[in-house]
Amino acid sequence: MPYYERLSAADAMFLALEDANNHMHVGSVGIFELGPLRTPEGGLDVDRLRGAIEARLPRVPRFRQRVAFVPGEGHPVWIDDDRFNLGYHVRHSALPRPGDDEALKRLVGRVMSQQLDRGKPLWELWFVEGLQGDRFALVSKTHHCMIDGIAGAELMSILLDMTPDALTPPPRPFVPRPAPSGSLLVADAVMRRLAQPVAAVQALRDAVAKPRETVAQLAEAAGGVRDVLAPSWSSASPTPLNVETGPHRRFECTAHRVADFKAVKDALGGTLNDVVLATVAGALRAFFIDRGLRIQELEVRAMVPVSVRAKGETGATGNQITQLVAPLPVALSDPIERQKAVRETMGNLKESKQALGGRVLTAISEWTVPNVLVQAVRMTVRSRPYNLVVTNVPGPQIPLYLQGARMRETYPVAPLTPGQALNIALFSYDGGLYWGLNADYDALPDLSGLVQHVRESFVELQRAAGIAP
Repeated sequence: MPYYERLSAADAMFLALEDANNHMHVGSVGIFELGPLRTPEGGLDVDRLRGAIEARLPRVPRFRQRVAFVPGEGHPVWIDDDRFNLGYHVRHSALPRPGDDEALKRLVGRVMSQQLDRGKPLWELWFVEGLQGDRFALVSKTHHCMIDGIAGAELMSILLDMTPDALTPPPRPFVPRPAPSGSLLVADAVMRRLAQPVAAVQALRDAVAKPRETVAQLAEAAGGVRDVLAPSWSSASPTPLNVETGPHRRFECTAHRVADFKAVKDALGGTLNDVVLATVAGALRAFFIDRGLRIQELEVRAMVPVSVRAKGETGATGNQITQLVAPLPVALSDPIERQKAVRETMGNLKESKQALGGRVLTAISEWTVPNVLVQAVRMTVRSRPYNLVVTNVPGPQIPLYLQGARMRETYPVAPLTPGQALNIALFSYDGGLYWGLNADYDALPDLSGLVQHVRESFVELQRAAGIAP
């Protein structure tokens, strides 16, 4: 029986946004103890790791599917890859001596600079041995059309174990389901279009039956669309972060303790994410001063992705996110005032309908022209409504293991969008808060300086809160 799944409008958007300079894959860099995966020669037992991954793949069927397109309509669909080869996706590399963290970051930048092959399932895992301190790294790349940040965190819990002695089942043979013919895809697309007016009529009947509720809901939805589009009506200030990007990437990272951020939150008020954004604002302030910008004249904004995944909806791939656009108070020199400004701004944004507006635009794209959402995003990005993306994804607060090897750290890597040379992503794991900064290689040669400013900005907040760093 032919099998396929149609990509949602949000997932298809990330495929359509990708070009030669803007790769839409998300990634991570996990640091593990070598421990039980050491070979007699002192290397990494990659064959054992490939076997373990093959055994887990039935739990994530998307990882053995590739993209095809509906003839004429051009909408992407998932079909099973009848030429799936695990050896292509699970790769083995090594760092040159001395195998320090700088060498690993350079390798991550090169890996993230390479676009995923559209003719194969859109993911890669790179196992990197030779890391100082008896460690190895796992560098992952997965196309954004497959997962968002929350789905990526759940995927981690599928591939990794909660105990070092967890048993791995033997791999099962993969039998791909037959791909649909082009005529079947076209026929199904036509039937889907014909069914849409029926759904619209039913919605109209419901509206007539409950006119007051419908009017209120329509007004709320319209207000949400207005709020989500409002930032694009006036551009954020031009900064060194907002230039034409190339295909090459530069990666930096740093780490904090979640408990330290919670202590600042408890002392100064707001949420943990407010502390993150205040830290970013302080770091960008120092960075822009280094670059000679007049910070009092800057209006800097961050786009903050927000998950709309329903509670209990675990194990699902795909994107279920919307966004908030938040001003960053880089002109304020007092860290307490920066934290207060962020807290008030985020409180107001949560009361606005930006998140609802994002869901409405996505829903419209599902039952109208497929590229409505893509065109809306492209138009919005060109108007520079924000200067960078800051993503903060919660992860498991217990240690995880890969075939008995404990994961000590994990740093996220989020993609760049056109005209934006920096993406800051955070992931919390086992008491740590891990920062991954992905940047255009040529636009931000001083990315390591920005990371140092992140560290210094948080120390400023700690001292302002009366907490010893």
